Amino acid sequence: MIQKVLLGTYTRKDSKGIYEIDLDTDKKTLTNLKLVAAENSPTYLTKSLANNLYSVTTVQEKGGASAYDPQNNFINAVTEDGAPLCYVAVDEKRQLLYGSNYHKGELNSYKIEKDGSLTAADHVFHQEAVGPHQNQDHAHVHYSDLAPDGRLVVCDLGTDGVYTYDVTDDGKFSLVSLFKAEPGTGPRHLVFHPTLSIAYLFGELNNTVRVLTYENGVFTEIESLSTLPADFNGDSSGAAIRISQDGHFLYTSNRGHDSIAVMTIDPNGKNLATIQIISSEGAIPRDFNLDPTDEFLVCGHQNSDNLTLFSRDKNTGLLSLLEKDVYAPEVVCVYFD
Repeated sequence: MIQKVLLGTYTRKDSKGIYEIDLDTDKKTLTNLKLVAAENSPTYLTKSLANNLYSVTTVQEKGGASAYDPQNNFINAVTEDGAPLCYVAVDEKRQLLYGSNYHKGELNSYKIEKDGSLTAADHVFHQEAVGPHQNQDHAHVHYSDLAPDGRLVVCDLGTDGVYTYDVTDDGKFSLVSLFKAEPGTGPRHLVFHPTLSIAYLFGELNNTVRVLTYENGVFTEIESLSTLPADFNGDSSGAAIRISQDGHFLYTSNRGHDSIAVMTIDPNGKNLATIQIISSEGAIPRDFNLDPTDEFLVCGHQNSDNLTLFSRDKNTGLLSLLEKDVYAPEVVCVYFD
């Protein structure tokens, strides 16, 4: 079976935009890399149920989001002065696209029109006190996506904050609650357990996963766990976090240590234990993803221009290397189509 994988990239060197590559699950290989949309630094991607593609974009000195139809034809872009977004997510119920702007510390919403095009709806700047790390000079919104109850959850690396918002049908934000992580955590991304009211927050600045309960829009911390080996003393930062569909295993990537950590999740979802830290076989594993069968993991590397393919044991959660030198330029987002 062939599974299509979309790749978001920087276009600072050889990349020309959004790429697609085939995962052959029978041969266990990645093949047939091709450019599907010329775009300027489409560093994060998502798709709607209508099969429209949305990406981060940069247009001259402006940043925002681009929309493409199911054939990857450009529809439109909505941009404003300043740095581009770093994350986009679709809200099917409200027909909205959410955008996170790291450099501006801004949360954006865009209305998805009937033809798939975007129009700007609302924006919020975070004003809370920042953390002690040198990278926490001001607010840095890094993630905005839906909780199981339909509220919007936003991670801000700069303020060590996880914000919960109510959102109206026309994309207007109102704050419900704010969870403050340990100073210097640098919240980057978050995933929810598939069946329990538990979330797992990845701290970019200290390479920790924090286990949080979630109730009525409010997060409460239970425990935290490092994703690095105990004897590692170098520089590293957290990147991507994913959870298996059965809720039994959690995966994170470490940039600098250049590895993927595998953790078990106990039946109540509240306790983690590291069972494997495996080399990602590349430089700066910015993103990775599990395929729809949960039998494979594809990891993209920003600096070494390669993809790595792992097989995954569904019973143990452990990863085994299949391929490590698959060319793909400046990959920072891995999205199964």
